[in-house]
Amino acid sequence: MEEEFFFESNEDAQRSIERYEEMIRNKDQYFFDAGAFEYIVDFYIEKNDPVKALQVVDYAVSQHPYATVFLIKQAHLFILTNHNEQAFIALQKAELLEPSEPDIYLLRGNIYQNTERYSEALENYEKALDLAESTDEILLQIAYVYQSMSDYESAITYIKLSLEQNMENQDGLYELAFCYDVLDKQEESIKFYQQYIDTDPYSYAAWYNLGNSFHKLNLFEKAIDAYDYAILIKEDFSSAYFNKGNALVQLDKYDEAIEVYKHTFEYEQPNADTYCAIGECYEKLEKMDEARSYYKKSVKMDPKMADAWFGIGVTLNHEERYFESLHFYKKAIDLEGENPDFWFAMADAHYKLNQIEESIAAYEKVLEYNPLDIEAWLDFSTVLYEQGKLLEASETMAEAIKNNPEAAELYYRMVAYLFALGNYADALGYLETALTTDPDKHYILFEYLPQLQDNSAIINVINRYIR
Repeated sequence: MEEEFFFESNEDAQRSIERYEEMIRNKDQYFFDAGAFEYIVDFYIEKNDPVKALQVVDYAVSQHPYATVFLIKQAHLFILTNHNEQAFIALQKAELLEPSEPDIYLLRGNIYQNTERYSEALENYEKALDLAESTDEILLQIAYVYQSMSDYESAITYIKLSLEQNMENQDGLYELAFCYDVLDKQEESIKFYQQYIDTDPYSYAAWYNLGNSFHKLNLFEKAIDAYDYAILIKEDFSSAYFNKGNALVQLDKYDEAIEVYKHTFEYEQPNADTYCAIGECYEKLEKMDEARSYYKKSVKMDPKMADAWFGIGVTLNHEERYFESLHFYKKAIDLEGENPDFWFAMADAHYKLNQIEESIAAYEKVLEYNPLDIEAWLDFSTVLYEQGKLLEASETMAEAIKNNPEAAELYYRMVAYLFALGNYADALGYLETALTTDPDKHYILFEYLPQLQDNSAIINVINRYIR
């Protein structure tokens, strides 16, 4: 039996779904007009069920073979289900029927973009631009292609063109901020968002991105003001609260930051990142019990939150529970094995437990991953020096200087090691380099080896540089 169904009202629209599902259950064949089929397809797409939507489209194409709309929807669904070849075939049929339909070229461009065939993607998007009445989304797609090609300047051009047509396009505002960030053009970003706000002062996205740009330039007070405007416009803007909290942390306003971070919980479910951020604030305030409590909440929610595992270790270290801290440092390192801060903490804990070989091995990891860490070089060489490994300490300092030739404190430390080795001529040479680099730091030498204050050769060299 073939029953006809025509789409005439909203009630009919809902009824069309029921009739369609009845047809499938009965393995029957009903006729639906094009409008009814469109409604049914869109219903399943909104339910995130592309397989059922494709099934509907198949029926629609069989009943309305010359309706381009169903071939386009079919192509769209094939793309969603990663069947690109079938999508190309559907678009080819649609183009034969209606070559002036911009969605054909837009979807074809999507396929080429997803398969990194960027020149073909751009060619199709340009065709869509020529045919479409509304082009802001197409311009944005072109910008995405240029982003994929790492041509961020061109991406910015097309995002701006898109925003000229649709100032309320939030995606465009965020993508523009991303491009400026990649190009490290925060000043240009600030200028753009300030001008944008002059035109649309109630754009919370513009205020938010302006705040982010200020934040990246370390203009934290201005960033906080911008985030406050974003929150004023959109009270439940949890990302703005979170970033405001981050800015307050940079200003050492930890109590205020905690309150702002907690405010996000009013508008979204607590998450591991926010718990970890609150834990870090309590840690800075040396409220270790509270800090540990929030770090534990973080790792309970996300066991892969390396910073939170590390934070637990830091709180234990602060309480001189060094052996316990090692367990949590290891958990962090298991997740981020190349994080030099984690290895530095591990090296320090081993040292405090008099586990010298383990400490040395950890320091070697720190400097493998971050050879610019001056404090790590100094601490590592101190461990060697204290073990009587004077030559190794001086060789370590030579390597440190090689990696950090502008760091005066390394030269002063080298002077101490060379004097301890009896290499006085070399030591005085390094002392002159240290004094040339930064004479005001000469006190470092005496802090490390106070007995050198009685060495007339050293005092004579220093007096030549210090007036």
